[in-house]
Amino acid sequence: MPALPQPRRIPRQSRSRALVDAVLEATARVLTERGYAGTNTNLVAERAGVSVGSVYQYFPNKDSLLTALHERHAMEMHAAMETVLAGSHPPGLRGKLAAVVHAWLAAHQVAPELHRVLEKEFPFFDAPPDQSPADQGIRRRIRQLLEDHRDEIVPADRDLATWMVLQAMESLIHAAVIPPGAPHPARQVEQAIIDMLDGYLCGQQRRTD
Repeated sequence: MPALPQPRRIPRQSRSRALVDAVLEATARVLTERGYAGTNTNLVAERAGVSVGSVYQYFPNKDSLLTALHERHAMEMHAAMETVLAGSHPPGLRGKLAAVVHAWLAAHQVAPELHRVLEKEFPFFDAPPDQSPADQGIRRRIRQLLEDHRDEIVPADRDLATWMVLQAMESLIHAAVIPPGAPHPARQVEQAIIDMLDGYLCGQQRRTD
């Protein structure tokens, strides 16, 4: 796989982080409105209220902006997961999975058209999980969750189970939210995703308890 276009530099100070956040937010809006062909760094800079030189300080081209948007999305999903798992939720593995599914669905519903563009039209700008720090953090957190509840789950290979859970959640949540979305009520779809994950991880265990 060819190397993905990367930022020129990583913002360290609060002011530079704010600038990069503004640029990425502007990129998301322009991309949603105009598509890839209609997006360029000049337009992004104008929408962000900064000079195009400021954009080029961090991003060499619009492809690097798309790569950064994918990674920002993964970071948001990681943060959402950590927040809900640190909060209150029903006990047991099912309660924690339900909290994560609900949080991820809610996060995707904020800008479904942007997710459609990123996931359906330009998935090749999404770094493989082993090259994404955010994706790696998500994988480790799910793996630890399964380890913490190993007495509740059936699969002996928890690495495989982690992969299955992540693939199922990502695929189903994208299908449910990205236009045209699921042809069923959102709450019903959410419950079905939770039931499926619970059935895979704990189904046989629950039947024998």
